[in-house]
Amino acid sequence: MDDPRTSEPLRRLQASDFPYRSDLLANLSALILLWDSPAIQGDILAKSGESIDQQSHATLRHLLAWGPMRPTALSEVLATGASHVSKIVGRLEADGLVVRAPDPSDRRATLISLTSAGEEAARGVYALGDRMIAEVLEDWSDADIREYTALTERFVGDAIASAARMLERGLLPPKG
Repeated sequence: MDDPRTSEPLRRLQASDFPYRSDLLANLSALILLWDSPAIQGDILAKSGESIDQQSHATLRHLLAWGPMRPTALSEVLATGASHVSKIVGRLEADGLVVRAPDPSDRRATLISLTSAGEEAARGVYALGDRMIAEVLEDWSDADIREYTALTERFVGDAIASAARMLERGLLPPKG
């Protein structure tokens, strides 16, 4: 895969690529950019022999995690436009993985749901994630994995609580 800025082979992302004062934030940024890259995910899926594209994988993953969704909600979580979501859903619908049905709470709206084949395919998406993390952690001790998992759970919980506060009031001024 090439770096889109230079058309040269992609180099390893590093925390130093991000000028945060926090090493934690810089490292998280490098990780998120790496794992959230559609190009990297697409290349990994292709080399793994997957027939479903990255955007369809993301759609299946979200529908299994959160259940039936309106197209507008799906476009928000996929960070793409409604017309693009319509194309993704159309492909998945043609493959028998999703169905569109009226939303029982508002018959004018549509819900996109997984079929039983779609649920099976979505579970396969999660299995790929499990394989990916297993490869990342293959040289880690069980104790290191438990410790990192516990700290990550704590971090995520605190991040969610903090995000709720920030949505109410914005960011606090820097401590002086």
